[in-house]
Amino acid sequence: MNTTKKYASTALAAALGVTVLAGCGGSDDTSAGSGASKGSGSKTVTLVTHDSFNASEDVLKLFTKESGYTVELLKSGDAGAALNQEILTKGSPRGDVFFGVDNTLLSRALDNGLFTAYEAKGLDRVAKGTEQDDEHRVTPVDTGDICVNYDKKFFADKKLAPPQTFEDLLKPAYKNLLVTENAANSSPGLGFLLGTIASQGEDGYQDYWKRLKANGVKVVDGWEQAYNEEFSGSAGGKKAKADRPLVVSYASSPPVEVLYADPQPKEAPTGVSTGTCFRQTEYAGLLKGAKNEAGGKALLDFLISKSFQEDVPLNMFVNPVVTDAKLPEIFTEFGETVEKPATVAPEKIAANREQWVQAWHSIAVK
Repeated sequence: MNTTKKYASTALAAALGVTVLAGCGGSDDTSAGSGASKGSGSKTVTLVTHDSFNASEDVLKLFTKESGYTVELLKSGDAGAALNQEILTKGSPRGDVFFGVDNTLLSRALDNGLFTAYEAKGLDRVAKGTEQDDEHRVTPVDTGDICVNYDKKFFADKKLAPPQTFEDLLKPAYKNLLVTENAANSSPGLGFLLGTIASQGEDGYQDYWKRLKANGVKVVDGWEQAYNEEFSGSAGGKKAKADRPLVVSYASSPPVEVLYADPQPKEAPTGVSTGTCFRQTEYAGLLKGAKNEAGGKALLDFLISKSFQEDVPLNMFVNPVVTDAKLPEIFTEFGETVEKPATVAPEKIAANREQWVQAWHSIAVK
């Protein structure tokens, strides 16, 4: 889950596993069993999701008009906590569809047998490489890139080029400038760690982190602290008089800085180091034992419809996963296109996640 999805409320307030993943539309009912109580003939379909899921009222009404089903949201904290609850209630799910498991935890969900296979209508329009399950137990819904962001003013004032790659971050010129999140309890922190593993290899990432530690990287608990309290380029960071001009955030963060500024600037105050990006993909699946299986299938179809996909960027600040969806102008004007983000296969993440995070923790935190 893309922590930038929390950005709207945070920006307005500011200015304007081993992993805990940050993840609203319709109902805010979070009572266990809300969806499970609906019968197979119900016209309500319950979407279990993380707290940061958001969709416009109009697009949810469109789903109801087209399908006859009304969406009820069952928000369950961050995506890691929501996934844990579904594992605990496996076979007697709290709803019909689960949205929000990403590629860092996907194999855990699949290994626990949470989903019923369903090939959603429109999968032929989904971008290549986003599908990770040949059995169609999950459907890709959105992508986001975790990347280092930089404070443009700081680097202009210093007449210093911002770093662009993982290797650049080790240079003396960038000593004591970077803040990142704890990979043990933050989605962007974990994504950044995985990006370094993809870049440096399983044999080289520990040495990389030793060198990054020696170059003054600061580790904080989560994205909100890193971005809004430590990063000098954000609206919140400016208020907090932050002194770190480099932060691990998202490629979609600069457009959001523009969107919630008053007045809106002609140029985003922050930039993206595109050689430091790790690609996240979020998935949805039909929960095994769902009471409203027909409604769940209709909702999965809708999640990759053009209408929903074009609603995604300005509601969840991530990218649509279908190739025919258009990005809003603020994304195309102020966002960054990441051509070659780092990736790690979900099965490799599943096999190594705990030991990677433990090794990282012993270097970067202790």
